[in-house]
Amino acid sequence: MNIAIKDMKTDDEIKGKAYVHYKCWHDSYKGIIDDAYFDAMTLQKCEDTAFKWRDNIIVAKDGERVVGFAAYGKYRNDELENTGEIYAIYVLADYYGKGVGHMLMEEALERISAFPRVALWVLKDNGRAVSFYKKFGFRPDGREEIITLGSPVAEIRMIIDIGKVQL
Repeated sequence: MNIAIKDMKTDDEIKGKAYVHYKCWHDSYKGIIDDAYFDAMTLQKCEDTAFKWRDNIIVAKDGERVVGFAAYGKYRNDELENTGEIYAIYVLADYYGKGVGHMLMEEALERISAFPRVALWVLKDNGRAVSFYKKFGFRPDGREEIITLGSPVAEIRMIIDIGKVQL
């Protein structure tokens, strides 16, 4: 295993990111999100989205294969001033426990280190992801929203002061 973290640039990397997004949703959210939602989430839709939104995305590659990605930037709304956000971080299940997610998170946090704090949203019932974020020092800030992904699911916001990041 020889993992490289880099900006997503080529069409093959964009397609690889789309596949990781598609596969991870199907693997990670079964039992949390309504099955009908997965039927509508096709690989083609993930590719269409990946080709539309290319900025601020890094990929983890094992050789030529994209095995994970992270998306990052400024917090999406004005509710939190001067805050960065991790929009997404996904790693194929075959690479769990191999440090790929850690490498992606480190790089994404480095790229938004100008912000004094960083936020992210995670499905409340996604225990694996919540645990992963807590290892970096993210903590729920009490903000919760119900979103509809086929059926209503709870999403929580987690925040960290960038000076307290534990890499």
